[in-house]
Amino acid sequence: MSQDNNFSQGPVPQSARKGVLALTFVMLGLTFFSASMWTGGTLGTGLSYHDFFLAVLIGNLLLGIYTSFLGYIGAKTGLTTHLLARFSFGVKGSWLPSLLLGGTQVGWFGVGVAMFAIPVGKATGLDINLLIAVSGLLMTVTVFFGISALTVLSVIAVPAIACLGGYSVWLAVNGMGGLDALKAVVPAQPLDFNVALALVVGSFISAGTLTADFVRFGRNAKLAVLVAMVAFFLGNSLMFIFGAAGAAALGMADISDVMIAQGLLLPAIVVLGLNIWTTNDNALYASGLGFANITGMSSKTLSVINGIIGTVCALWLYNNFVGWL
Repeated sequence: MSQDNNFSQGPVPQSARKGVLALTFVMLGLTFFSASMWTGGTLGTGLSYHDFFLAVLIGNLLLGIYTSFLGYIGAKTGLTTHLLARFSFGVKGSWLPSLLLGGTQVGWFGVGVAMFAIPVGKATGLDINLLIAVSGLLMTVTVFFGISALTVLSVIAVPAIACLGGYSVWLAVNGMGGLDALKAVVPAQPLDFNVALALVVGSFISAGTLTADFVRFGRNAKLAVLVAMVAFFLGNSLMFIFGAAGAAALGMADISDVMIAQGLLLPAIVVLGLNIWTTNDNALYASGLGFANITGMSSKTLSVINGIIGTVCALWLYNNFVGWL
């Protein structure tokens, strides 16, 4: 049975545990994702101003509570989601959730690679297949180095996305007449509030289920609860707000599309790249842990294999995976 510094087959030792700040950046890197902006755009154009915030806050509070429990258990035991599943399903029984969770994360990785390559290719004229190959390779190489590489990447990405994205949203809202104009927008096709709430929770429940894979590196189980709550209640809510503001002001939910429309091409590429890179690496890392539970192989090796598969199939996954889900 292969061992690696991802500790895919046993608990994380205290000597390898991380501080609360490092884990907060890693988890925010997970929740800072374009798909949340897309959902935010759907809610922003289908709900009133106050109903939007109510749905987002309630939905992400539920996600925060759910992931906080998982984070506490993960940090307390030091075990991955998949090893924890053995207590409920047995060793072989845990293979099914590992297959489902690991497989969906490979799918989302491929979708994410295409989500970066396609708009950048359209904006710059660069070959989309080349962009897929290069970006997929970079993301796969990064995840090979484990949680430490995810931490470094997230420390760079999270502030950059928050600052550049916040500036772009400020420009967009001011361009439509300010906050009062945003509040006055009437949905052309109203969205049922219960449906909106389901969209908020459903948009990240799969990745949220894998919280223990990352928070198990925490030194303090109680602080792991705080990390999960910050990531899902605050971080995910911010992505919804970015998407809603962009959709209401310019008809575009993804903040990178808004920035391109504003003439901020380079910042848009940076934000889009970092946004997808952090989430994709977390997805690839988690997929390796899932398949390691099934095969007993090194999760590092499996993450690389999964990254290659996701990259090769990126365009197909982009066109078919979400519909299949």
